Amino acid sequence: MATGKINVSVDNIFPLIKKFLYSDHEIFLRELISNATDATLKLKHIASTGEAKVEYGNPIIEIKVDKEGKKIHITDQGLGMTEDEVKKYINEIAFSGAEEFLDKYKDSAKDSGIIGHFGLGFYSSFMVAEKVDIITKSYKDEPAVQWTCDGSPNFTLKKSKKETRGTEIVLHIAEDSTEFLEDNRITELLTKYNKFMPIPIKFGTKTETLPKPEGAKEEDPAPTQEVDNFVNNPNPAWTKQPAELKEEDYKGFYRELYPMQFEEPLFHIHLNVDYPFNLTGILYFPKLSNDLNIQKDRIQLYQNQVFVTDNVEGIVPEFLTMLRGVIDSPDIPLNVSRSYLQADGAVKKISSYISRKVADKLASTFKNNREDFEAKWNDIKIVIEYGMLSDDKFFEKADKFALYPTVDGNFYTFEELQEKLKANHTDKDDKLVVLYASDKEAQHSYIEAAKAKGLEVLLLDSPIISHLMQKIETSKEKLSFARVDADHLDNLIKKDDTQISKLSDEEKDSLKVNLEEAIQSKGYTIQLEAMDSTASPFIITEPEFMRRMKEMQQSGGGGGMFGMSNMPEMYNLIVNTNHELVGEILNTKTAKKRERLINQSLDLARLSKGLLKGEELTGFIKRSYEMIK
Repeated sequence: MATGKINVSVDNIFPLIKKFLYSDHEIFLRELISNATDATLKLKHIASTGEAKVEYGNPIIEIKVDKEGKKIHITDQGLGMTEDEVKKYINEIAFSGAEEFLDKYKDSAKDSGIIGHFGLGFYSSFMVAEKVDIITKSYKDEPAVQWTCDGSPNFTLKKSKKETRGTEIVLHIAEDSTEFLEDNRITELLTKYNKFMPIPIKFGTKTETLPKPEGAKEEDPAPTQEVDNFVNNPNPAWTKQPAELKEEDYKGFYRELYPMQFEEPLFHIHLNVDYPFNLTGILYFPKLSNDLNIQKDRIQLYQNQVFVTDNVEGIVPEFLTMLRGVIDSPDIPLNVSRSYLQADGAVKKISSYISRKVADKLASTFKNNREDFEAKWNDIKIVIEYGMLSDDKFFEKADKFALYPTVDGNFYTFEELQEKLKANHTDKDDKLVVLYASDKEAQHSYIEAAKAKGLEVLLLDSPIISHLMQKIETSKEKLSFARVDADHLDNLIKKDDTQISKLSDEEKDSLKVNLEEAIQSKGYTIQLEAMDSTASPFIITEPEFMRRMKEMQQSGGGGGMFGMSNMPEMYNLIVNTNHELVGEILNTKTAKKRERLINQSLDLARLSKGLLKGEELTGFIKRSYEMIK
């Protein structure tokens, strides 16, 4: 039996590992199963090349929990280690067995799926174990050995009676880690980290119901048998070629990823590239709400089928973090800071590729089945609009498929919208103004007024639309957006050359004085307009620029920039001089009645605009009841 000290550059590596190297103790199982997978795939590779004259067979990885003995066993049927290899790979901690193997075989091992976690990964065992045994027998014709270490730099290495090829790791669990002796905790970890490992993983047994024998009575119980319980799917959908999969396969894999998600995905995007980087995966568009926060962190990042994280910021463009699915790449650096990821050239290329693939899929879906795409628009628009806002290249591509729905349920691309606006626009030098509503119910009266003049009104109601409109206006010449209740309404629906005011200039002056006296300092700019007599007598609009700035601040984009953190309330009061009620206000003999009519009319306009609240709303209701009496 040999004894010795592990060759490390510090007196004791284990407290360092336990405290600093791994922040999350539960990953010990991921690391050990990764090593077992490495050993198995290495054997498969050298067996296939003829270097190892062994039968590969159908190897598995098995986990056993001995609760009474406080031990966990992880056993593989891989290539195992000789005594010299244990000394080299386990004791000389700075040397990585996987690196040497990959360097030796270079291109031929490129597609072997070897994870490359061998080395420091093994030492994660000491986060949960007070003692670790390695019992291993190489595929070479050499004796088996057992390596034992108690968490200090001291180890023992002796011959073992193990007769079968492979390695068994025995963890003697420490008192502060006994949670890992519970079957449900191990199942939880296997499901989280190893659900799609490429080698079958066995953990315990499960009861399987068998068909009833011929002649059995209906009340007879069905026979059962205990069978091996395999916890992973070694061949998940993303490892296959798109041509091998049908639509139902993609939906089935979605259910496998998200068993508690009952809604089907809207559509999927299969990622598969091997140059200039390796990346596979499947992304799904789920049904999305307008909430930008609750949907994130549902994409799972894997490295050669080993789960790494579900925080993919920096790797997936931010606007796509609301999607779901899997990304698997050996070229993404692990356990590094987000700032490093954002600066890494390979990661930038991966991010750009994913963005481009999503844009191409959306363009293809729109082109091939526009009707279906329109039906799904409300469920996917938040991702597309966010992408247009945050990614210039995606913004350019989105011209092909981004839709602009109307309040009546029609859908236009931007090009179609421009053509429609130009057809109804006579002055070619003026900007094209796109009218839109952000709340179909709250702005109903304004929508109806615009439609009465034959104007199209879009329905743009996402929380980031103010920001996106700014970007569209900057990139598209001679075009601007105006909400249907904004001050642009004055020019679009109230000016009508066929309408002549029923009031003389003197009457207008008198009316304006009466209005200003009644309204006083409520912050309204009064405008008198000759409109159709059926239009509302009082209409309140808001300067588009001021309203949009406030909206952007509320959604987090203004944040007090340019000294506008407390922008004043500014409204225009448009008074229809041809309405019967306005004529009555002007001709009322008593000041008290005139003031009451003005305030009642103003409050009705404010109610329509959603501005009447609290004490003022209570006063309005009380005054209305008095007038009814």
